[in-house]
Amino acid sequence: MRESTVERNTTETKIKIGLNIDGSGRSNIDTGIGFFDHMLEGFAKHGLFDLNVKIDGDLKVDCHHSIEDCGIVLGQAIKEAVGDKKGIKRFGYFILPMDDALALVSIDLGGRPFLNFECDYSVEKCGDMETDMVREFFYAVSYSAMMNIHIKMLNGVNAHHMTEAIFKAFAKALDQATSFDDRIDGVASTKGVI
Repeated sequence: MRESTVERNTTETKIKIGLNIDGSGRSNIDTGIGFFDHMLEGFAKHGLFDLNVKIDGDLKVDCHHSIEDCGIVLGQAIKEAVGDKKGIKRFGYFILPMDDALALVSIDLGGRPFLNFECDYSVEKCGDMETDMVREFFYAVSYSAMMNIHIKMLNGVNAHHMTEAIFKAFAKALDQATSFDDRIDGVASTKGVI
């Protein structure tokens, strides 16, 4: 089983994440931010990852530190759980519809961080989560996991649907990228290392 547990404690947040890449979609999420909990539950369910997240953050300030730091820790957990990347497909992509929203997410676990995020929101919040934090979360994931993430909202009006489509498409793309292909000898790179 490809599993990891990562903790990060600062004066702003205390975070513990347990991740099993080869799970079945079970989750136990407590971030203190209801809408963000819902997004992470969807990520676990649709990626078939087992995910435990506990955050004690400075929500009296706002949700920024909790969500950004969660992205840092989740990225580290993904990197650790994936391990040496031998035999995995490395690339993954998914186009996911959710009512009015159509999200494209494409990733590369090639060891180089990059985020391209194209999604314009017409509202400032979804529930108790600022929509600005969607980009910040995925930026943090991309850099701590050392992966390329391209996110493009192809169509969408409702911010809830748009955000949920992004998280679920990311889950499906990551599931694809971390899956094994028996034809791959070593790692999927002409360099011999990723």
